[in-house]
Amino acid sequence: MFIGEYKHSLDTKNRMILPSKFREELGEKFVLTKGLDGCLYVYPMNEWKILEEKLKTLPLTSKDARAFVRFFFSGANEITIDKQGRALIPQNLLEYGQIFKDIVSIGVMTRIEIWSKERWDEYNSSDIDLNEIAEKMTELGI
Repeated sequence: MFIGEYKHSLDTKNRMILPSKFREELGEKFVLTKGLDGCLYVYPMNEWKILEEKLKTLPLTSKDARAFVRFFFSGANEITIDKQGRALIPQNLLEYGQIFKDIVSIGVMTRIEIWSKERWDEYNSSDIDLNEIAEKMTELGI
């Protein structure tokens, strides 16, 4: 399980150092893709396969399903971690995430989210009513 929040920066070659706790769970290769809310999602290969199988069951006749699968898979890249624990973030994903220098990576159970520091700060300062969200989650049995 991925947990925690880590702040770091891109190097001059658009590589980020993955926190050692995340590297242990990820293994040598992982999938990096566009995420929701303007961040990037990182999936270990086993979790990516599970997600892939779930998305395969979506009906091709559904316009929304096609759009979501297209969005998710078009940005997907298989990434390898180098010996220094760095991962190269492809240019198209840097642009999507508006990542220019400072990064925040957070553990979200089965995936990691990579945010530009600016977007993460903006997200955290927005008017999210966690009490209201928690109430809705309780209604769902969580």
